[in-house]
Amino acid sequence: MIYGYLRIHSVFAMKVSCPQSLFNQHLGLVSRAVASRPVQPILANILVEAGLGEEGGYLRLIGYDLELGIVSQFPAHVVEPGALTLPSRLLGDIVSRLPNLDIDLSSQDDDSPDTSSVLTLECGAGSYQIRGLGAQDFPALPELPEDQSLYLSTDQFLQGIKTTLFAAATDESKQILTGVHLKTQKEGLEFATTDGHRLALMQTPANPGIPVPQLDLTIPGRTLRELERMLANSPADTLEARFDRGQIVFIMPDQTLTSRLLEGQYPNYPLLLPKDFSRRVVMQRKEFISVLERIAVLASQKNNIVRMELTADRMALCVDAPDVGSGREELDVQLTGEDLIIAFNVKYLMEPLKVVDSLDVQLNLNGPLNPAVLKPVDGSDAQFLVMPVQLRN
Repeated sequence: MIYGYLRIHSVFAMKVSCPQSLFNQHLGLVSRAVASRPVQPILANILVEAGLGEEGGYLRLIGYDLELGIVSQFPAHVVEPGALTLPSRLLGDIVSRLPNLDIDLSSQDDDSPDTSSVLTLECGAGSYQIRGLGAQDFPALPELPEDQSLYLSTDQFLQGIKTTLFAAATDESKQILTGVHLKTQKEGLEFATTDGHRLALMQTPANPGIPVPQLDLTIPGRTLRELERMLANSPADTLEARFDRGQIVFIMPDQTLTSRLLEGQYPNYPLLLPKDFSRRVVMQRKEFISVLERIAVLASQKNNIVRMELTADRMALCVDAPDVGSGREELDVQLTGEDLIIAFNVKYLMEPLKVVDSLDVQLNLNGPLNPAVLKPVDGSDAQFLVMPVQLRN
């Protein structure tokens, strides 16, 4: 466990050795939290700390842009503990090109007024000196108390991210809509995203015997994309999250991810979901995806709009793209209710279909201008609201 660590400020030379492959792997991870346009020069750097713990020596790397912070550590042979910060891009470019041998790192604090330090990096026949900045000026990551901890199944949390993150807004001007909203429900935890045109919802069950604190917060989409990468390689079955009104920290073995939370009131999305539907269409998910992918080739030439013509046992997907061509393809469905002609953005239909595993899906509908809800038929607690597009003659 590395959360709640003490910052190492050594006046001695840092001396440590580790495998190039491990250093390069963890360096690539934390560099994703380094600011591309830092407001302070030190934020373009990665903090490198060598320490001695109960289980032996370790090397800890930290990237932090004041909004997102990633900490990752791994075993290393430490002769002298110490710390300094180094330019992320330069260090990464050098380390990634070194041979797969042990790397020896050593540094000595520079007594110059600019508090700079020099790291000597030796690997094989190569020796490099990189000038960095003192560790004392690197901003400290927020630390949150254990009494606001939430313990989650890693698999279930990954499923919640996978099922909803695609529907978050990518336009930064929409602020709160660029994140995933997490809310405690009686049955467990609910994930929700919307970009104003669609809505994705997923509920994960609570862990038996583990109390779930009241939760109502919005996590930036960027944070969860990084967390998704980290969890994909994590051996832990359970993920710990600590949070307060402005920050959240995800804790994994030998890694943590710290993030600010998005401010503002998330839309009251339950009000958007229709309570009743006059039509229901059931179809095979993979067949539906295949037809949509083919028809999307032409739809991309005309605002991605596809017209859906529904009858009792057939669905026709049609596109008319002036000056380019037209397309029509049919597939077998089961329609309950009256025939209907309705139009959608083809992307908004395809994306939810690709994040569920159900053999069949159902599309619940009312009129041509009313919200539609797509759901897997396997009983999964996921649903996707899509707004139709008005057809013009």
